[in-house]
Amino acid sequence: MELTNEEVIRSLKERSCGKVKLAIVDIDGVLRGKVVSLDKFSSLLEGGMGFCAVVFGWDMEDKSYDNVSVTGWHTGYPDFKARVDLSTQRNIPWENDLPFFLADFNGDTDGGALVCPRSLLRTIRQKSLNMGFSPLFSQEFEWFNFEVSPDGFAGNQPGDAKPMTPGMFGYSHLRASLKSAFFNDLFDLCHRFGIPLEGLHTETGPGVYEAAIQYGELLAAADRAVLFKTSVKEIAYKHGLMATFMAKWTEDLPGNGGHVHQSLWDTGLDTNLFYDAADPWNMSPLMRQYIAGQLHCLPFMLPMFAPTINSYKRLVEGAWAPTTLTWARDNRTTALRVLSGGKASTRLETRVIGSDVNPYLAMAACLAAGLYGIEHQLELEQPATVGNGYEDYANGIIPTSLQEATAAMKNSDLAATLFGSDFVQHFCKTREWECREFASKVTDWERKRYFEII
Repeated sequence: MELTNEEVIRSLKERSCGKVKLAIVDIDGVLRGKVVSLDKFSSLLEGGMGFCAVVFGWDMEDKSYDNVSVTGWHTGYPDFKARVDLSTQRNIPWENDLPFFLADFNGDTDGGALVCPRSLLRTIRQKSLNMGFSPLFSQEFEWFNFEVSPDGFAGNQPGDAKPMTPGMFGYSHLRASLKSAFFNDLFDLCHRFGIPLEGLHTETGPGVYEAAIQYGELLAAADRAVLFKTSVKEIAYKHGLMATFMAKWTEDLPGNGGHVHQSLWDTGLDTNLFYDAADPWNMSPLMRQYIAGQLHCLPFMLPMFAPTINSYKRLVEGAWAPTTLTWARDNRTTALRVLSGGKASTRLETRVIGSDVNPYLAMAACLAAGLYGIEHQLELEQPATVGNGYEDYANGIIPTSLQEATAAMKNSDLAATLFGSDFVQHFCKTREWECREFASKVTDWERKRYFEII
């Protein structure tokens, strides 16, 4: 049961907490926050919290967009009205158990709620509940760890960063023990921070880890995923390391996946509605419609799964990331992987998603597309891929660049139906900005290729 404002304040006072950390999540999935006094926090719970609208008016480097309408120089960057979600309360164990809360803009229907990722997920979650489906989700992440400090990274060439451990050691007990203090801190401190992990192991590549977060109710699952990425980076700092969730750190190694697992249950959470014992693969008709919806919608919402220029360098053949619009049972070469074992475990894994994603947007897109398939009773006409999904072109390929994917989403009536025209307009303009920023820069690849020869 969620505590009241008064109960939360009383509890914090009993702990002699003098301050509280608050955060919202921007369009790129970056936590933007502040520390406030307990007295200030108490007043925010009563009257709401103003949060500068610039958090939706600039990119991940704090450069102001010149093409969005929800906020900008033309509006004077006023405050949007945020609300603290008391259900997100947790303590940060590596900051002396500093109390922490997430906020969103769900109540600011003319401002922040139009573009807030967490508010969008709330809306789609409510639609699912209204249809009689309780969504249970989880996310898993791969990421690289480097022996470098932020100062050292900023002062040198990024490509010169030294991986935390050498060699290709996937699922290695040996390499996990090499930095065991960091490895164990990740598992233990995340648990204490309200992010229970089902598993943590090394992945293929120097200094690569993978973690699977325990599944849960949709909004809580997304909160865990968002906070996990920041937690890993902060814990890494404590060990003299830096962690990156870039989709593709180097062309020589596989990229970082951020796969989302999902299932729909009845409102009492007693029955997994994706499971059907009478089906040869234990897949219910509802699950098939859900999968058909994702296959149908995926080309028109891909930037919510692959949001950066770098995302598309992960989506290449033979690198454990999909390139075709495919599905299969327990096949890691397809975009959608069905895991249909028992009543509790039958679920869909969407493998297109990279670790660079905003989890709120990724989960919102997964659920909205699946519900679309159920609403329209789409049949899963495309047969399951047998063998190599990279060679199954029957339903087409995944867009190969952010520019191509953004254009498809921007010009799609389907995307506006799924997420609302205000959100789609704003989000696509931020992705167009990302493309323009990249196009304006001269890269090391260009210098090395053209400097002497041309």
